[in-house]
Amino acid sequence: MSMTTPPGWYPDPATPTVERWWDGTTWTAHTRQATAPTTAVAALPAPGRGRGRAVALGAGAVVVVAAVVAGVVVIVGGDEEKDPGTAGPTSATTTTSAPTSSSSSSPPDEDPTKVFDQINGITLPVIKGWEKPEFTSGGAPTITTVGEYPCPGATNKQCRHGTVSSLSASGTDAATPEAMAKEDIALAADAFFGDDVFGNWLYGDIQSHKQVAARPAVVAGRTGYLVRWQVTTGKGPGGYVQSLVFPSPTGSESPVVVRFAFDAGADGPPLAAMDEITKGILPIGSATGGGVGSSLTPGS
Repeated sequence: MSMTTPPGWYPDPATPTVERWWDGTTWTAHTRQATAPTTAVAALPAPGRGRGRAVALGAGAVVVVAAVVAGVVVIVGGDEEKDPGTAGPTSATTTTSAPTSSSSSSPPDEDPTKVFDQINGITLPVIKGWEKPEFTSGGAPTITTVGEYPCPGATNKQCRHGTVSSLSASGTDAATPEAMAKEDIALAADAFFGDDVFGNWLYGDIQSHKQVAARPAVVAGRTGYLVRWQVTTGKGPGGYVQSLVFPSPTGSESPVVVRFAFDAGADGPPLAAMDEITKGILPIGSATGGGVGSSLTPGS
């Protein structure tokens, strides 16, 4: 009988505390912290090893599958073959069952309610009135307000009333999220309201700014810091920018920077959306923020 494993989250053979997404054919790059034990079927190859090789079982052949992370042992016609690096979800049965309710034929990145930042281990929430843009600057994980309009300073260019992007902190000697946020805010203002990569002044350049917020915030279960500016531009109603810095909830907890830019006009999103999005930033695979600094809340 053919044994196939449906797409879903399964224990990573190389890291027992992590689950990896199996798309029905091969392992993907999507990972999350292990949740509850799962029941999978058939041996799957380890990530990066391809699809493995098929073994034809003749009459009298015996298959022994050891459901251990270290590997599997296959005995075919009396010849033993050990491959400690190819263990995947295994089961001694030939029935197919999805391990968890989160299993689906669609990869995690196709979740319409989230944008995944795999490098930093977080998701950005797609709140009401926002969407995943088809194209992003530099490929950074980004959410934007729905729809475009002619930029105030360049009518042949299209702008968005709100944009939020995440990136890894780099090129800084700042040692704390507070110091990084205070250093990054000017870069965020210039990135959104300055000239673009083609030298177009989409908002007529920044004329002035004033700080309207600077405070600790909890993001994805980690204590971070945010700085918010109101900027006046040469064209258009001006706007608000925010730099939010916090340790990544995974790996070495490297600093993550999330930059916000909102138009200040009547068509711009409300400032409350900055806090709503901040609260909705979660570790990949988690439904709650929780964790270090959870006694603080964004906006406190």
